[in-house]
Amino acid sequence: MKQVVRMIAAAAAVATMGLHAGAHAADEYPGSKPVSAVVPFAAGGPTDKVSRDLVQIMSKHLGTTIVIENLGGAGGTIGAKKVSQASPNGHTVLIHHIGMSTAPALYRNLGFDPLKDFEFVGEIADVPMVLVGNKSLPPNNFKDLLPYIKANASKLSLANAGIGSASHLCGLLFMSAIQTELTTVPYKGTAPALTDILGGQVNLMCDQTTNIAGQLKAGSLKPYAAMQSRRVEAFKDIPTAAEQGLPGMEVKIWHAMYAPKGTPKAVIDKLSAALQKSVTDPTFRAKMAELGAEAVPAQRATPDSLKTFLASEINKWTPVIKKAGVYAD
Repeated sequence: MKQVVRMIAAAAAVATMGLHAGAHAADEYPGSKPVSAVVPFAAGGPTDKVSRDLVQIMSKHLGTTIVIENLGGAGGTIGAKKVSQASPNGHTVLIHHIGMSTAPALYRNLGFDPLKDFEFVGEIADVPMVLVGNKSLPPNNFKDLLPYIKANASKLSLANAGIGSASHLCGLLFMSAIQTELTTVPYKGTAPALTDILGGQVNLMCDQTTNIAGQLKAGSLKPYAAMQSRRVEAFKDIPTAAEQGLPGMEVKIWHAMYAPKGTPKAVIDKLSAALQKSVTDPTFRAKMAELGAEAVPAQRATPDSLKTFLASEINKWTPVIKKAGVYAD
């Protein structure tokens, strides 16, 4: 009996030491060890641009270097899955976009649950979408574009950066709103899609301002409509789809940060505090504005806000994707 008691006492002591060690590790976080921020898309893309601008600022507020690790493929699910399985010590985080809310409907064998397999750090920035066309398209405005599409639907192509991408989702909503199917052309990323629309190989694309800001400023694309309820701050001359007769056409591409499930609350609190300082940092807000994006207010860069928002976005996109009958796997 005494031996059993001693074993129980020893086990309790070990457990207590473990708790103290975990608490001490959280107190010491981040230390001198860098943080790997996994971006589940190729370098140079819209999410990568937002992420690189963020980590430059957030490294200062967190007190250690944050290094971007691009791990693209399968609509961002490869990188997300890797982070869900990473050690929950705060030195691996995920920066993902709206794809976290659409993946459950697009992938029948996803391999992770966005709501259950991560800790939430907070939202980062919102990026507007703009419907653009190549310069050779005859219509010069949205009003003329709609009847032109109706009359030439079988001849027109709508590019996207791949099934499940932001441009793909925006295109699905657009075709549903105008009740007209176009030939969709999926690419392996935004860069080749943009190259072909600039070259005239495809006609239309719905894309993030972070990706096409330079082309919009240079006038090398025809902007037809901003896909949100208000005009884009950096491109106020582009009317919204709603004010041009297509109400409800709104696609907001949001970005957020996550950590592996089980990451200590004290660590999440430090990450979130650094994120909140970063999204309100004038330098970061200015960088986002240059791209036509908007850094979120501090109250959205919190774990509770992100968890609630992600759940609402999953509920929003699941019926849209199921109705379209598209799968990415």
